[in-house]
Amino acid sequence: MANLNLGSPKLTPPKILSLGFLLLIAVGTTLLCLPASSTTGRIHFIDALFMATSATCVTGLAVIDTGTQLTTFGQIVLLVLFQFGGLGFVTMATLITLVLNKRISLKERLLLQESMNQNSMQGIVLLIRRVLLYSLVIQLSGAILLAGRFMLDMPIGKAVYYGIFHSISIFNNAGFDLFGDIHGPFSGLTRYVEDPIVNIISMLLIFLGGIGFIVMADVIDFRKRRRLTLHSKVVLSASAVLIGLGAVIFFGLELNHTLKPLHAGGKVMASFLQAVTPRSGGVTTIDIPLLRESTHFLLILLMFIGAAPGSTGGGIKITTFAILASAVYARLRGREDIIMFRHRISKDNVYRAITMTLLSLMLVVMATMLLSVTERASFLAVLFEAVSAFGTSGITMGLTPELTTTGKALIIILMFVGRIGPLTLAYALKPKKSKELYRYPEGNITIG
Repeated sequence: MANLNLGSPKLTPPKILSLGFLLLIAVGTTLLCLPASSTTGRIHFIDALFMATSATCVTGLAVIDTGTQLTTFGQIVLLVLFQFGGLGFVTMATLITLVLNKRISLKERLLLQESMNQNSMQGIVLLIRRVLLYSLVIQLSGAILLAGRFMLDMPIGKAVYYGIFHSISIFNNAGFDLFGDIHGPFSGLTRYVEDPIVNIISMLLIFLGGIGFIVMADVIDFRKRRRLTLHSKVVLSASAVLIGLGAVIFFGLELNHTLKPLHAGGKVMASFLQAVTPRSGGVTTIDIPLLRESTHFLLILLMFIGAAPGSTGGGIKITTFAILASAVYARLRGREDIIMFRHRISKDNVYRAITMTLLSLMLVVMATMLLSVTERASFLAVLFEAVSAFGTSGITMGLTPELTTTGKALIIILMFVGRIGPLTLAYALKPKKSKELYRYPEGNITIG
């Protein structure tokens, strides 16, 4: 990790994280521009940049079909990008450092702390080791199970390759698939809409990748410690509520529409998968453009909330949403303190949640306005595309392949900001903090 030049006082952890993702995108773009990456000749620069950004930012939006228009080399380039992008280039650099048996300095530990959204450096290297181990075991298990299922439909070699690719893609919430050659471009896993193996494995991989490595480690340690941290309780409980509520609403809205041809079990599986995947998964078994407008709006809300901090997902993060919801509940009950699981939430966390939400909302609103000018599509399709890019969800109403060059550039920016986080980008660009020497008198403003 010494090549990151952490000794430079100007390179703060947020800046290094941002530059690291930009470097990955640049390398990926260069490789995808090579003739060896495409089955149809050279890929245009803007398309290569779009695909590299989408893979690095584990989004899954694609302007070319991954299964038919990319060679095996091009597909492997994407696979490496979303593996590095999902786990974080800092985590992967740490793996290389550990393999080489080199010492990790204090400044490098600060960078690791920032990349994992931790409040302390204590035990950060041990956490990274466990993150890598858990990720390897989960992705390997998913690859074996998916390969076993795919062997029923294709040759063994192809099934193994598909199993590995889709396990890594789904766990990292990248959302890329290779099945465009079966149902036409950009079709997703619609072939397996009623397949219990593919549905259950996909939901587990998305969920485990989306709850965050901190929560995963905490759950595994539950037998020893007999307790969960406040962070884990909030993430798990809020995730359960959103998934359960999302599945019920989706089922109700689409029961006599897109779910109508499916049997009872297929309806339930499809509802749950479509409730899980907007939280940055990108894997779909239902044709998204065919959904009702009300269902599209439900998915927009879920995509905007996103996954947990320190995970492979995007969005404003589920903890941010939980804090805001708790703040509203506390205000309605006339309470001064925000209480979650018998713990008082600090005002700093509340301000951070409000800042994150407002910055994200303003970014999505501005991008939607600009896309409404540059693209020939309905407002809902444009809003859906913008939120999907920001939340790194990777699902689309069909607008992605039709984007103009300007539209592609806007979506690229949204994917990048959505992955590193608006606050991280703001901290990376902000001037040096100065100490306030005085405070103004308090004033009152009428609200409501």
